[in-house]
Amino acid sequence: MKNLSQPRAARRAMMGLAGGLTAVLALTACGANSDPQGETESTGPTGSIVVGSADFPESQIIAEIYAGALNAAGVEATTKPNIGSREIYYQAMEDGSINVIPEYSGNLLLLADPAATAASAEEILAALPDALAAKSPDANLGVLEPSEAEDKDALVVTAATAEKYGLTSIADLAEVCGEITIGAPSTFQERAYGLPGLKEKYNCEPGGFEALNDGGGELTLQALLNDDVQVADIYTTTPSIADNDLVVLEDPENNFIAQQVLPLINMDTVGDEAQNVLNEVSAQLTTEDLLSLNREVSGDEKRNPADAAADWLAEKGLAG
Repeated sequence: MKNLSQPRAARRAMMGLAGGLTAVLALTACGANSDPQGETESTGPTGSIVVGSADFPESQIIAEIYAGALNAAGVEATTKPNIGSREIYYQAMEDGSINVIPEYSGNLLLLADPAATAASAEEILAALPDALAAKSPDANLGVLEPSEAEDKDALVVTAATAEKYGLTSIADLAEVCGEITIGAPSTFQERAYGLPGLKEKYNCEPGGFEALNDGGGELTLQALLNDDVQVADIYTTTPSIADNDLVVLEDPENNFIAQQVLPLINMDTVGDEAQNVLNEVSAQLTTEDLLSLNREVSGDEKRNPADAAADWLAEKGLAG
């Protein structure tokens, strides 16, 4: 087992699993979330693991996949969808009201340490232990194996806007930034990769900002297509990008860092059996899977996230 950082609390550890980037990063620290009976699998009044999700479809789908895989393996799990933004659901992880949530490695690191400079997948995984321990010293939080799947924020424009301003990258956008309005979640105004990052890395301060809190969904898409905003923050696995011939602006300064999908868990309440199940999910989840699942749920089919998740689990042999 190769430690990626020096331990800073007696119960914090990292669990080695097969292969370099598939190392399990597990952080532990004595605190209020520990089970007074010392039973690591127990999670609350019902004894089930509560899997939360953020307030956008992809997070809901992955949460249903996690819960479905756990239940199929005989580990009781329920879901608590649509909790809210990262800032909100992270507090729920800290207070123990949820035990597992799908996360994105880079954005999780920036929440824990806004001054972090790690950009590559390897650098981010190495930096997470100390960052999470420093942010939440009384919560026994950890991250498990990262998946191959990655979904990053991206600045997206219509083909017409790209042609009008000669845009292929955010560096090009910086030259006309004062003339455009950016549409993005309200948290984009403060997060390190949002307006602060655009100013620091590209000297881009937009002429306007429109808060669109649907996770890059239909409201954001229509605002972009109607030219109410000229640039939108849309996740790279969103089907509407290809469906509407939108242009994803290149990011030469890596404002949007690596974002591998991985489980954030409470180590006191999610035991070894559940961790192994979640790692099996990560071993099979790909970016192509996310694109397909997002199309099913957010496209014309409008499938229920739980139904789409169930089919994916069956396809991957994880449905029990």
